[in-house]
Amino acid sequence: MQKILNDPEPFVDEMLDGILAAHAGQLRRPSARAIVRADAPVGGKVGIATGGGSGHLPVFMGYVGRGLIDGAAIGNVFASPSSDDMLEVTRAISSGAGVLYLYGNYGGDRLNFDLAAELAADDGIEVRTILGADDVASAPPERASARRGIAGIFFLYKVAGAAAASGASLAEVVAVTERAAAGTRTMGVALSPCTIPAAGVPTFELPVGQMEIGMGIHGEPGVRRGPLETADEIARELTAAILADLPYRRGDEVGVLVNGLGATPREELYILYRSVARILGNEGIRVHRVWVGEYATSLEMAGASLTLIRLDDELRSLLDAPAETPFFVQA
Repeated sequence: MQKILNDPEPFVDEMLDGILAAHAGQLRRPSARAIVRADAPVGGKVGIATGGGSGHLPVFMGYVGRGLIDGAAIGNVFASPSSDDMLEVTRAISSGAGVLYLYGNYGGDRLNFDLAAELAADDGIEVRTILGADDVASAPPERASARRGIAGIFFLYKVAGAAAASGASLAEVVAVTERAAAGTRTMGVALSPCTIPAAGVPTFELPVGQMEIGMGIHGEPGVRRGPLETADEIARELTAAILADLPYRRGDEVGVLVNGLGATPREELYILYRSVARILGNEGIRVHRVWVGEYATSLEMAGASLTLIRLDDELRSLLDAPAETPFFVQA
């Protein structure tokens, strides 16, 4: 293991110390593992809360800011945050308009977020929950509710955050975010493992020259492993899986996210998008906007994921709305 760190034990806390030192004007820390907007709570606005394990920056705390989410609870690397920290986030961002919990579909997160919601209700804070569950590789369509949440949650943050910033009610924010989630699909490919600092060894083995289609961001098994293919071949497989799953139709308009998992250069991501754009054009699917870069990572894992969100007029407007955090700016 070769990493820039001191002791693996305080890895997460020292990382948070650094983030707060660098961005003190935009973020504050109501508890040791809770990060919220410096100006939270924003009066009259629905609060958007998220959280999850460390190791995925900019997910989760990287989207705390104007036009996106209001706070995030932070767990150890690849581990759920505590219900206590999620409750601290909830209290810190609540202005009386209600709070939406928006996080990935993982067992530990569900358990702790549900407990935090119960405790928040005792404080008189109304909480609603939406789970990101966009990974088509993790379960078939008939069991879509069991799917993992991966990079597609970026689109849900964007939609929910923009709706809340516009003054929408909690019910309205929930309705439009649920519609966004219903039209969001992701498929990924891993090219190398990553190493959790406290463990000191790779999370899985993937020999040089091999790839795994559909592997999860924590190293969960994918749908197949085989020799590394070309960018065009990878793009065809990822895009075909997504288009078949919704399914998309000719004339649909989409937002596209090509996401790097932590160790893949943007040059390679753009080569991947080159192929995706060609495929979508041939299928008669119009691309409204594209995001290429690192939006949901897995430490230093090499690989990428492709996400599509099907758009209507309202979702298009919300995706285009301005947003600003220390990790993401959209004018």
